Formats: sequence, C-alpha cells, structure tokens
Amino acid sequence: MTPGIDYTGITVSFFCHDGSGNFVLSKRSERCRDEHHRWECGGGKLEYGENPRTAVLREVLEEYGVEGVIERELPAVSLIREHGGRSTHWLALPFLIRVPRERVIIGDPEAMAEIGWFRMDALPSPLHSGMQAILARCGADIHTAPNASSNVSFTTLP
Repeated sequence: MTPGIDYTGITVSFFCHDGSGNFVLSKRSERCRDEHHRWECGGGKLEYGENPRTAVLREVLEEYGVEGVIERELPAVSLIREHGGRSTHWLALPFLIRVPRERVIIGDPEAMAEIGWFRMDALPSPLHSGMQAILARCGADIHTAPNASSNVSFTTLP
C-alpha cells in the first residue's frame, strides 16, 4: 500500500528561518517524483511510531544539514492533489523552525537543485502546490515568525 494514494499519508513540513525574516527554500530537481523545478519549504513523511516533533527535526537535519529549533507548530493542512493521473491525499503537519543561516547546506543533492533565502513578501516562483496550500492556511502565522531578539541557541554537530 502506498501512503497518499491507498490511504492518507502524513507529512511534516517546515518553514526554516534565520530570525531576521529570511526563509530558506529548496528548488526541486528533475529527480523528484513530481513538481520538478518548483520551490518548496521542506518536509518528509512521518514514520510509523514517530513523534511529529522528532520527525520534523530529523527532516531539517537531512535536508539542510543543521539542527533547528522548533518555534511554533502550525495548524494541520489537508493536501489533496493530482499526481500521475491519480488523486493523492496527505495531511501536512507544518512547523516554524529557526536555523543558523550560515550552516545551512544542500543536504539532499538528489532532490534539491538549489536553495535560496527569501522573505515572505518576495517568494520565488513557481511554488510547490503543497507549500501554496500551507501558506493559504497558515500564512499569517508564518509571517509573524519570532525575530532575532528571541533567545535561541544552537549546538554544533560533531
């Protein structure tokens, strides 16, 4: 059985920011399963038995090579769309994550063509359909990301 097709899949999504109003997005490569060359916020499948908070931090580390700090859990978003001529259904659990900008890298070069930093009022185009749906539902909460004066510290990975 395939998540998102045979049953509703669950994904954790993340909007990573630097505390100064800049968000890192990745551009999907040709090797992604769908929505090639579209910009996305980031995310991945919630594994069986995994806590969503643990999953989102795992995904941030895998995709951007850094440990992040969860600042806010956003409302869940139901994503129903077409993929390969079939209807898919995912439930996205989005998070707002603070990351150290200077340490962010392309952690998954197979899936990411490039990364870039953008302000919410100047996002690149085209955007991934899932990101568009999350922004439509949670945009106000994302636009009010805590600023750099928030007390957040990062640890260095070994």
